[in-house]
Amino acid sequence: MSVTYHLRIKKEYAAALIEDLQKVDAIEIIQEQDTEDIEIMEWQKESVLARLNEAKNNPETLISWIDAKQRLEAFIH
Repeated sequence: MSVTYHLRIKKEYAAALIEDLQKVDAIEIIQEQDTEDIEIMEWQKESVLARLNEAKNNPETLISWIDAKQRLEAFIH
């Protein structure tokens, strides 16, 4: 089973890095149209709707993106 990683690369390095990775057949370029083939499972849709309803019904439990990011960074480090 292969693992897929999603990377964020600075613009000034991206083109050269992508070309080098293609030369050694280390990456697969996925065209935007390929994403239309991705199927979202019914349980995933239900989970998102349940979370949206929870947030709507209990807005006091929500935290800001800044707080979420700080918590995540503290957890990682």
